[in-house]
Amino acid sequence: MKPILFCILFMFLSMVGFSQEFRIPNKKHSDKIQFKLINNLIIIPVEVNGVKLSFLLDTGVSKPIIFNVLHVADSLKFKEDDTIFLMGFGDGEPIKATKSIDNIVKIGEVINLHQDFYAIYNFDLNLAPRLGVPVHGIIGYDLFKDLTVEINYAQRFIKLTEPSYYKYKPKRKTEKLHLEFYNNKPYINVKVNINGKEIPIKLLIDSGGSDALWLFEDDSLDIHPGDLFFHDYLGHGLSGSVFGKRSKVDGFSINNYHLKNVNVAYPDSSSVVKAKNNKGRNGSLSGNMLKRFNVVFDYPRGFVSFTKNSFFKEKFNYNHSGIELAHDGVRLVKEIDDSHSKFRSPNTQNRSAANSQTIVIEAQYKYVLKPAFVIAELRKNSPADLAGLQIGDLILEINNKPTFRFSLQEITNKFYDDVGKRLKLKIERSGVVLNYSFVLKSPY
Repeated sequence: MKPILFCILFMFLSMVGFSQEFRIPNKKHSDKIQFKLINNLIIIPVEVNGVKLSFLLDTGVSKPIIFNVLHVADSLKFKEDDTIFLMGFGDGEPIKATKSIDNIVKIGEVINLHQDFYAIYNFDLNLAPRLGVPVHGIIGYDLFKDLTVEINYAQRFIKLTEPSYYKYKPKRKTEKLHLEFYNNKPYINVKVNINGKEIPIKLLIDSGGSDALWLFEDDSLDIHPGDLFFHDYLGHGLSGSVFGKRSKVDGFSINNYHLKNVNVAYPDSSSVVKAKNNKGRNGSLSGNMLKRFNVVFDYPRGFVSFTKNSFFKEKFNYNHSGIELAHDGVRLVKEIDDSHSKFRSPNTQNRSAANSQTIVIEAQYKYVLKPAFVIAELRKNSPADLAGLQIGDLILEINNKPTFRFSLQEITNKFYDDVGKRLKLKIERSGVVLNYSFVLKSPY
């Protein structure tokens, strides 16, 4: 009996030991998980208390968050512990969040038996309409601190490995950088070229942002947009909408990797007050830059490595239409019902041989639910704005093709097409169907 009792006790202690953090209880101590890359953001499958959800993988967050949780609250069976207030980008007020303890989280074969979450019950914080897929939460530091995380943007998978089992394979064209941490967030030192001047800067690595670079204006360092810029909506943070200027920098360097004519956003100072608490921070390095590399994050050893991939030479483009789309539920669409339509040959009496081969189709129709896409933001004086389009317009067709045939991402990509291309939109506004046409133009 003693050996059996010892074995059971050992198993129990082992479970207690690894249950406080993420572990991978398989022989390889590693697992590969496919992800969706949408608008330069990584969406991974996460199971919380047995409920299958989708999370944004975000190196820029120190606390895991679940939002719009009222949809699944009963299934998640949260154990509420405390209430806190979270502050993020935006010029609004802090957001109330309820801490939930001892949640079981699985990502592939990776598991944590005692994960804390911060549940936000504010329905305005919903990423799904802007991304076109359900997103139930955000996870970052808690996963990265326990595991070595390899992100393969080109093949759309992440590989999670327990650090002691990860074998780093140095490659000739891989750049390895030291990570610095502030409030559990990772920073690296890189260089940016503005108006011919190379400037050393420190950036937060923010995989939860879709832009390439965000920079904080700083006259002492000559970090500013110059004369060529345009005002735009930059995104929605925890504390509200973020606006600012968009421009380009001459160049950006991660050690020996150099990119030219890189998109950059300069957020309004009122939106980034909290971000500037780290006095050494000059901005963020985000998804449209990160996706050009396959990246290995090794928080336990304090480094990150970059290896360029097939996205590296992709041109940095801006939205040339001025339209920001959002998924807005569903709409009824009339379609031919092939299963009930009738095909028959006509009465051939008193008809010529030439007409005797005619086939008559008696079409029957059905109404089906299809995704609806609306204009959520519209840049002032953009081609779409000047053409007469408005926020709230429901887009029915683009270039004579029904929008329900496309994903939100596919439609958005058309707005980033080459300058000079004409787009034709059929829209519905207050029950009236209207047609618009405009030519894509550079925003500055």
